[in-house]
Amino acid sequence: MSERDSTGLTAREPSRFRRIVYFAFAGLLLFYGISCIRIARQSEKDEAQPADVIVVFGAAEYAGRPSPIFRARLDHAYGLFEKKLAPIVIVSGGAGNDPKFTEGGVGRDYLMSKGIGDRHLIAETQGDNTSESSERVAVIMRANGWHTAVAVSDGYHLFRIKRMMARQGMKAYASPRAQDIKVSTGSKILTVMREALSYMLWTFHIT
Repeated sequence: MSERDSTGLTAREPSRFRRIVYFAFAGLLLFYGISCIRIARQSEKDEAQPADVIVVFGAAEYAGRPSPIFRARLDHAYGLFEKKLAPIVIVSGGAGNDPKFTEGGVGRDYLMSKGIGDRHLIAETQGDNTSESSERVAVIMRANGWHTAVAVSDGYHLFRIKRMMARQGMKAYASPRAQDIKVSTGSKILTVMREALSYMLWTFHIT
């Protein structure tokens, strides 16, 4: 018969608990490592193909003007539209702290200025983060009977976007925007690591 300490636990129970914690931690590390690899691989793939819509995930806007990163995403989406991969472009992104403009609205206006007609554009302006934008874009797609999308964002962002869209019942094809500057290997690794952490937190509903 096992002896109990002052807390009432047997001598074996603390060691069993430590093993459970160890295996749980090891499992999370394995999941994180595999996610890093999958994110890096996805970032190099352009899966653009005919779909119901093109979805541009927003980035910062400054007083009604898209940031350089956002503009690069929008320009990439414009090129896909010009190739007739989809008849509709949805631009997503809320207001953040801007009392007047939203990323979705600024992106729509930018694409209109490049020649895409208003009837081909939809602005999703309520999503405050990628998860919310994915949910709201999916609502728009379901309401119109659309099921497939070419998702446009930065390369390392697209692995998570595809899974968020899939959770909403939508098929997303990743198409990363062009990189205008060369990024160092160290910066790439840090970007992947941050994105893997965000993906893990979303997967386990920690955020």
